Amino acid sequence: PMTTGGHRVLFWPRFPNSASTIEYAGATQGTKRGDFSIAWKFEGLPEDNDLYDSAVVSIHIRLLVPPDGNAVFRLPEYSNGEGVDSVIKYATKLPDIQAIKASSYNNCEIRRKEKMGFNYNWEFDKGENTWVKVYRKKAIGTVCESFLFQPALNDVKWSSPESVTGQSENGLEVDLGPGLYDVMIDKWQLKPEVKGTKDWRIASIKQFYEKKDIGPYCSDLDTFEWNIEDASYII
Repeated sequence: PMTTGGHRVLFWPRFPNSASTIEYAGATQGTKRGDFSIAWKFEGLPEDNDLYDSAVVSIHIRLLVPPDGNAVFRLPEYSNGEGVDSVIKYATKLPDIQAIKASSYNNCEIRRKEKMGFNYNWEFDKGENTWVKVYRKKAIGTVCESFLFQPALNDVKWSSPESVTGQSENGLEVDLGPGLYDVMIDKWQLKPEVKGTKDWRIASIKQFYEKKDIGPYCSDLDTFEWNIEDASYII
């Protein structure tokens, strides 16, 4: 959130270098204005998993901005620092989001009951300074995609795709009003994940938690006081 009341939100998705780490993710930020949601997934992945850290793929992103809300969508950059080749479109008519969420929840419950999960989790190996996949005897994880990629949204009528334009001191940014958006990023180069360090946790990096200038996205243009109700919605 860019304001305490949650009226304006920054979408700034970050992606792993390798699809071997994760292939998709999603998040929802609840505010008193409603739920802001984002989800993404790699598309065009090769059948050979050994190429998951070297292939060129696309990234499919969907964003939901609630009524009476607005957002800033900050696009990623290619590894060479150049802006991504991307197009954006929006739903000409907003679907029944609550029904979509209910359908997504039911599908996820079915997967849980049928133990259609995954039998591993990621842990940081301080000896090797890298993330490792640790396998378990039980498939306790649930491979459920975000409701923003539910098959029920396949019937949504979208506007004509347009190239993403817009610039700011923070890179390529686009203002979004209320609605459902679909973004495609092409020519995304996968590569091996970087190795971590013993100070990989943000709590160990003093320049973050001791920094006095917390940047523009934690300041509020409307009020200088936090309200406990605002905080509860943001949490």
